[in-house]
Order: sequence, then C-alpha cells, then structure tokens
Amino acid sequence: MLLRFLVGLVLVYALVVSLAWGFQSRLLYLPHMGREHVGTPADLGLAWEPVTLSTEDGVGLDAWWIPADEPRGGLLFFHGNAGNISHRLASIRQFHRLGLSVLILDYRGYGRSEGSPSEAGTALDARAGWRWLMEAGHDPGEIVLFGRSLGAAVAAELASTLAGETSPAAVILESPFRSVPKLAQRLYPFLPARWLVRFDYDTEAYVTRIAAPLLVIHSREDEIIPFGEGLAVFSAAGEPKRLLEIRGGHNTGSLDSEPDYSAGIDAFLREEAGLR
Repeated sequence: MLLRFLVGLVLVYALVVSLAWGFQSRLLYLPHMGREHVGTPADLGLAWEPVTLSTEDGVGLDAWWIPADEPRGGLLFFHGNAGNISHRLASIRQFHRLGLSVLILDYRGYGRSEGSPSEAGTALDARAGWRWLMEAGHDPGEIVLFGRSLGAAVAAELASTLAGETSPAAVILESPFRSVPKLAQRLYPFLPARWLVRFDYDTEAYVTRIAAPLLVIHSREDEIIPFGEGLAVFSAAGEPKRLLEIRGGHNTGSLDSEPDYSAGIDAFLREEAGLR
C-alpha cells in the first residue's frame, strides 16, 4: 500500500510538472482576460487618437496616443500581462496630470493587436512604440519608458538596447521581477521551476545596462510579485536611481498610494530626468 501511495504521488507530481511545462505560456500571457475595450480616454475627458504600430516582423499593434496640453515630455507605457490598454485608463490619467503625453500599446495577441505573444515578440513591440515616437519627431531625451509588472521587463529590455544608441530621459519600472525563472522558483518552490521555464525576461540583468536615470516603484503589500524582487532589481542597477515604496496591492498600488505615488514620480522627473 505504501509503495502504491508513493508511486501515485510521483505520477501526480510528474503530471503537475508536465502541465507546468506545457501551459507556461498561458500562465505568463493572459490576453484572454479582456480582449474587448472597456472604454477610451474620451471617457475621462482626454483628447486622444488611435494609432496602429507596425513591428519589424510585420505585426500590426493597436495603440493610443494621448497628448498632454502643455507636455513636459512623453511616456511610452508598457502594461502588465493581463487585459488590454483600456484597462489602464486610471494610470493614463495619472500620467496626463503629470504633464506627460502617453503612447500606450497592446502587445501582439492582446486587445485588438495582431499575432500571438512571445518574449521575442514583446521586444519587437516595444521597439515599434519607440520608433513611432522617434518618427513623429519626439526628442528621445524627453521620453520616459514606463513598465508595470511584465511591462517592467519589456521597458528594461528596450532601455538596455537603447543604451548603445540614444538614451531616453528616464526609465520607470513598477512592480518589477528579477527574471521569470527566479520569480517562478520563488512562487512555486515545490517545482523545479527554474529549469522548466522557457522564458527569461531578465530584468535584473537589463538594468545593469541602462544609462538613463531609473525609478523603481514597488509595494511591500504586493501579493503577486514580492517586494524583494523589486528591491533586487533596484540593487542591481547603477546610478542615478531612486526607489519609491508605495502601499497597496499589485494591481491597485498606484491608486491606493495617491498622492504619494504621483508626487514621487514628479520629483524624480524634475530632479533626475530634467523634465520640469
């Protein structure tokens, strides 16, 4: 009986490992948690225009451009792994109030964008957003890269590649993780997650190559990405850098922490990025 029980446990564990291996893409990318738009910036009284971005591999991406009335700069917004750009209206309003014009895009396979998500694909998507801003005549020294959660890895990867070309004004990473393998091992210690994961998104390595001023934002109450992950990313980065500790959950911290959240970003933009 004991032998049968042990064999059963091994089989169940092997099944769990197999499922984790086979379905990890669906665990990381969650576009199905809201493909339809729930609103537009017009619902907040903001002027905006729809934008279609074209990636280097020919994928069409859905994006919004929300210009500020008297912009101090622009912000390229990379959202997290679930939902679409319309679920970030509250954040768009926060940045708009800070005097930033916002370009926010949906990754391939998200919202109304074409294609299917992948790590190489999100890197190309980020490049498409940056290229659109450059072709529209925006000064790279007045553009802020912002990424939240998965988007923090996307923003950091873009910033690390731009370091050899031209640097943005600043990089803001909210609720970042060190890398997918390290986060997976931390969240699922009962699995050999570090060796199972096929994704990298090595934010901890990316930030070592970022030349622009860096702001890391994280909450100790984050229930999805532990505060220690953001702290490790901050520690790995070079100067100039700042850490803004907020309160609230993973998806609500930016709102739960107002007005400290916006005040912290405003001070960083003025004092480190030179955007007054």
